[in-house]
Amino acid sequence: MQPSAPTEENTTNVTTCAPCPLKTLHTIPEMLRRTVRVHSEREAFRQFDYQENAWISTSWHDFYEGVMRWRRAFHAMGLKAGDRVAMLLTNSLDAVTFDQAALANALVPVPLHAIDTPGSSAYILRDSGSRFLVTTSRARWNAIRATGEALPDLREVVFTNELVDALDGTTLLSGVEAWLARGNRVADNELCAGPGADDLAGFVYTSGTTGRPKGVMLTHRNLVSNVKQISSVFTVTEKDLFLSFLPFSHTFERTVAHYVSVAHGSAMAFARSVANIENDLTDVKPTLMCSVPRVYERIYQKLQLDLSKRSEEKRRLFDWALEVGWRRFCRENDLPVVESERSGLDETVAKMLDEEVGAEVRALFGGRLRATFAGGASLNYTVAKFFCAMGVSVQQVYGLTETSPIVSFTSALKNHPNCVGLPVPGTEVRIGENDELQVRGPQVMKGYWGKPAETRAAFTEDGWFRTGDQADLTDGGRVRIKGRIKEIIVTSTGEKIAPVDLEFALQEDHLFAQVFVLGENRPFVSALVVVEPERWRALCDEMQLDPEDPATLTNRAMTRLVVKRVRAAAKDFPSYGIPRAVAILREPFTVEEGLLTPTMKLRRAAIAKRYAHEIDALYAGHKSA
Repeated sequence: MQPSAPTEENTTNVTTCAPCPLKTLHTIPEMLRRTVRVHSEREAFRQFDYQENAWISTSWHDFYEGVMRWRRAFHAMGLKAGDRVAMLLTNSLDAVTFDQAALANALVPVPLHAIDTPGSSAYILRDSGSRFLVTTSRARWNAIRATGEALPDLREVVFTNELVDALDGTTLLSGVEAWLARGNRVADNELCAGPGADDLAGFVYTSGTTGRPKGVMLTHRNLVSNVKQISSVFTVTEKDLFLSFLPFSHTFERTVAHYVSVAHGSAMAFARSVANIENDLTDVKPTLMCSVPRVYERIYQKLQLDLSKRSEEKRRLFDWALEVGWRRFCRENDLPVVESERSGLDETVAKMLDEEVGAEVRALFGGRLRATFAGGASLNYTVAKFFCAMGVSVQQVYGLTETSPIVSFTSALKNHPNCVGLPVPGTEVRIGENDELQVRGPQVMKGYWGKPAETRAAFTEDGWFRTGDQADLTDGGRVRIKGRIKEIIVTSTGEKIAPVDLEFALQEDHLFAQVFVLGENRPFVSALVVVEPERWRALCDEMQLDPEDPATLTNRAMTRLVVKRVRAAAKDFPSYGIPRAVAILREPFTVEEGLLTPTMKLRRAAIAKRYAHEIDALYAGHKSA
């Protein structure tokens, strides 16, 4: 079906991309070959070697040699163009080598999330019909097998950290070196010519907050178009260094970090872990990185906790630096400037405050960061405002797996922290029924694997992709996301509340590390709050309660105080949107427990199920519609 020309007044059109060195490239392998030709001896990847206790670099030339070894091994297996091959690895040299080799052989990579549940991994392997899996250890494979999921298409599992030579039913188990050695007899001229622009370049499974994930079919045209769109609005060069820590099963990291760095010859360092991200930032000193809001929020919360322990003079200095820095940012980005009695001193004190405060904050990111791209979920306005005021260039982006993923991108100027930028070149956006943002452009997916009905439902009759997000385009065409349509809470009295905005407001109280707001078909809104450990202990000391005693969580005086703090944080919301009851939790919501998606969004149904007892207690004695 050919989409008709848009006629709606609430449509934003953007012209096509400006010419760039990537103009004649149409597939990801073409981008890699160009970079290897132009930047052969430059650093491509950097990885921490625990045996050497040092960061080890790999050049583009050496990386390409590794890709060719994997290509020959894939060919030796007899895999054909279009076959699906899966990866269950953390971000690493093995992960990117697998990906580039599979793409060059016209195979379809299926990235699995390294900390997803074995059940989810087994489902994706079966649903995608993957014929090959690479992972780290036999233990990971045993966990998948223990799910009982039948995997009739899977021919071989290769382990990067173990020497294995065994048969598990009809599936061959091998160590990576033995598997690679099978390709030694394959000549390069035997390898396939590579994919075309319309060939599939990946099945990326949505990490949806409800239900089974769907395999999003992305073509080389989709992904390369998105790389070109990003490159036309933000300059990336071979001198840049990305720090990579979001999983490659997340299209945001896969496209904006990995494929963009491949396209421009930028280096990429693999973080040791998200838990160690602060140390990796200071070690690597990246110039660019992608992140989800939860990481910024965590750094912000730690800063606020540290600041609370400092002298009153230091806290005043931070407040002043925030005030002056925010006015500077507003002037630079055409935002309303809020003046104060000391505005006239801004020029006099700005340099001193930046050296005393701003430089300290930027040092947490390594001190060389040109920009950090925030995506995957909504970013708390207060957190964005703080870092922007401190000279950390947080540029919000918006997109979905189905759009490869970038739809809109915030430039260094005209950066409005409550928006997610302007549509990238070649992309059209409009507002549909129920304020839904709808998108049309070359980066929009081919469809969902094996799900024609769901694919049809994802598009309007005239061919626009339905994002499922409510948005506003009135700020000069910038996209402002108001929330997921399906997540809007409707109480039994008919009132509607956007939970994300309310959750952000409650997190303004730094006692609350995480917040889950609920109230669907209930008589009023309530909240589950995960308390920040150190602040929780301090509060318990003040109230002469034991922070380790589970009874403290339901202590009447404590819950009254926490409800009072919640209501104070939500004071700007209408009365029906202010939580009336609160349950206090100490254990955080995590990906490993299945309560967060890989992009750190709340899995609302899973949380509601896990804490059903606590939720029922909040509404005890009240009738629901």
